[in-house]
Amino acid sequence: MKFRVSQRLPLVGHHTRNNHLYQQRLCFTSFLRKVQTTQPRASPNGGGSSNSKGNSFLVPGATAVTIVMLGALHARRLYDDKKLEEARDKGADLEFQPDVKATFLRLLPLRSISRFWGSLTSVELPIWFRPHVYRAWARAFHSNLEEAAKPLEEYASLREFFVRTLKEDCRPIDSDPCCLISPVDGTVLRFGKLEAGMMIEQVKGFSYSLSSLLGTSSFLPVKAEEDVQQESIGQEKTPRDGNKNSWWRIALASPKVRDTMSTCPMKGLFYCVLYLHPGDYHRIHSPVDWNVLARRHFSGRLFPVNERATRTIRNLYVENERVVLEGRWKEGFMAMAAIGATNIGSIELFLEPALRTNRPKKKLLHSQPPEERIYEPEGVGVMLKKGDEMAAFNMGSTVVLVFQAPIPKLAGEKSASSEFKFCVGRGDRIRVGEPLGRWHDS
Repeated sequence: MKFRVSQRLPLVGHHTRNNHLYQQRLCFTSFLRKVQTTQPRASPNGGGSSNSKGNSFLVPGATAVTIVMLGALHARRLYDDKKLEEARDKGADLEFQPDVKATFLRLLPLRSISRFWGSLTSVELPIWFRPHVYRAWARAFHSNLEEAAKPLEEYASLREFFVRTLKEDCRPIDSDPCCLISPVDGTVLRFGKLEAGMMIEQVKGFSYSLSSLLGTSSFLPVKAEEDVQQESIGQEKTPRDGNKNSWWRIALASPKVRDTMSTCPMKGLFYCVLYLHPGDYHRIHSPVDWNVLARRHFSGRLFPVNERATRTIRNLYVENERVVLEGRWKEGFMAMAAIGATNIGSIELFLEPALRTNRPKKKLLHSQPPEERIYEPEGVGVMLKKGDEMAAFNMGSTVVLVFQAPIPKLAGEKSASSEFKFCVGRGDRIRVGEPLGRWHDS
């Protein structure tokens, strides 16, 4: 009897443990089914999926891909930062050095990859999971979540979080009328005054022409051809002949890149290149009070625009997809080019909500002319105040600002009180509303 009792007692305990484990598995399975079959909450923009069956597969898949992507981006950022710090510690001036990566990138379907990434970031995440994803992103890319205008749970997708607005007074606008402010949060890559040829330095050892960036139909203020010819005495070819031959030489290779070495800008034409990191605030604001007269959309490639890409890919900003706004302000010409990049093919233009970027190509030629629109009323366009929101990037990219600014009226004038001067340095971090440059009324 003792032998039989000793066999039954463990047997009862074993069945009890099995029942308990079975109940735990049943509860966990029920929880997973509820998460997968939960209908997504409608986004503030009225978006949302109507197919619950599709969401049961999309949500877990998008979550897993998001985690892997965040980890990969964080590891790559740490590696790039380490290499950059080592180069700066050695005092090296980074030069243009083409490598195999640039050739390999041309073979990849970067536009399709960017559209796929955009669809993933637009998938609505479970409410309980959102704060964890956004905090992980903030730790990886040094984003300040305290500036977000809404609680993290209210950003339904990564895309909404990328283009989030900020709390009031987080970006005070400099009210000085003799001040041009930064339109974005970012890093100052290049700046200066445009001289003969109107070339912008991409990196030491390579430059690209401003007319190629803005388009041949740009309103760029240039000198008359007679003045250019007088300044180029001693050259073997006239500017017209030089342009004609140069155009024929490179037309078949890349018609968008033109030789403008014989073109001279009007006095007082400046530029500034600003790079937005993935963790930066992604909205673009107006740098001054100005009238936007025209918009051009160049449907180009979507190469990355990080520092390594600028050192290895020729004509990076000219090759990439971009949206250019042109107009006038009280000091003359003003233009802003928003450059797209890999996984950032979507550029939202608040002036024109119907504009769609990163669409599938309909033409075989990469050098198709840009889509242009003149804002009504013609000659007046759309009036923007300093600090007004203009556009937004999904993630981050680059903005090139070109503008006229005050300069001394006479060449021999000793007092430079009316001369525009940049108040930033190369590599400086700057935020929306902070001054890029100032001048003083004489």
